Amino acid sequence: MVFRLFLLFTIVPILELYLLIKIGRVIGAFNTILVIFLTAITGAYLAKNQGFLIIKKIQQALAEGRPPARELLHGLFILIGGFTLLTPGFITDIIGISMLLPLFREYYIQLAERLIRDRIETGQWKMKI
Repeated sequence: MVFRLFLLFTIVPILELYLLIKIGRVIGAFNTILVIFLTAITGAYLAKNQGFLIIKKIQQALAEGRPPARELLHGLFILIGGFTLLTPGFITDIIGISMLLPLFREYYIQLAERLIRDRIETGQWKMKI
């Protein structure tokens, strides 16, 4: 697990830096910075709007007396997507935008549900009721 995190926190920034340099050479430094700035603003706006919608859905689920499990996963991926859009880079921007769009976010939720189910079934995670 530590090795995977190490790879994540070293390889992703190196790839981001490489892409920023390559794209900066093609479109120019100013335009590259402008694109990064615009994606951060757009990401913050989308995360805010999507977040408010999910809060309403969580409240609705609670009012109906059912656990808001899927809604909470939506909220988690909106939060992660917003953070990745605030991080400078094109790879993180693509990941962030995909997490803020409901159609793509559903794919991430299915992956998370499968991961959670597998960990519970294999006994890696225990549930206390």
